[in-house]
Amino acid sequence: MIKSMTGYGRGESSQGQRKVTVEMKSVNNRYLDVNIRMPKKLNFFEAAIRAELKKFIQRGKIDLFLTYDDLTENNLCVKYNKELAAEYYHHLQQMAEDLSLTNDVRLSQIAQLPDVFTMEEQTVDEEELWNLIRAAIGEAAAGFVESRVREGEFLRNDLSGKLDELLDHVAFITERSPAIIDAYRENLRAKVQELLQDTSVDEGRLLQEVTIYADKVCVDEELVRLRSHIEATKQALSGDEGVGRKLDFLAQEMNREANTILSKSGDLEVSARAIELKTGIEKIREQIQNIE
Repeated sequence: MIKSMTGYGRGESSQGQRKVTVEMKSVNNRYLDVNIRMPKKLNFFEAAIRAELKKFIQRGKIDLFLTYDDLTENNLCVKYNKELAAEYYHHLQQMAEDLSLTNDVRLSQIAQLPDVFTMEEQTVDEEELWNLIRAAIGEAAAGFVESRVREGEFLRNDLSGKLDELLDHVAFITERSPAIIDAYRENLRAKVQELLQDTSVDEGRLLQEVTIYADKVCVDEELVRLRSHIEATKQALSGDEGVGRKLDFLAQEMNREANTILSKSGDLEVSARAIELKTGIEKIREQIQNIE
């Protein structure tokens, strides 16, 4: 089962009036690159979020968007600073004595002094909040992986068809190669006879020239290796996940063999098929870049 590196997932988790929403999307990348966008007050969860994502994803550029809504009515509370209020009153009373004035300070006046009363956000249980985040990530990741698997199946079918086309080209070149040598032998014989006219052809010398030519244009080894790489690629497509790097390497090796076949070819039909091989392999390489 192969996976595409293109995917999308969304998940929600709520408890009471608190809700966490996670959205994920990705494109292809050689390595795992995670970009997380979330409220600053949740930044201390970043390392844990990255560790959680690695359970589901091996490669790709991931954009994760996390939102946190707290609709509880008592998420803010009033704090009364008793010591500060007493200190204010003490100094005001001292001021009245020093200036020989009547201390007419009222409670409402002290209450308005700075920091006697403050508004503070209630502390949220970190473990409880992490459980909400992890649940939302799990739901989003499940949908994300499912979309990757679904896209990966399309890629596998498309690549299988392209690999079969490569095998057809390999089969044609394999069948055509002996005919190229035979045609060269006959053409060489005809030219020699034309030049020598009635003189008999030296079969030993003719055989030597044909052997040298055959050695130059022989692509048997390249065809065997190319067929082997194609079969290995087909097998990898039916194997476990996380084969993107292996497939990329196999595609490079296939391209190398196709280049050699084209460079050795002295036959128009074989050259045409070799060009088709290179074109097909390039298309396969482009598709492989999208596989995890």
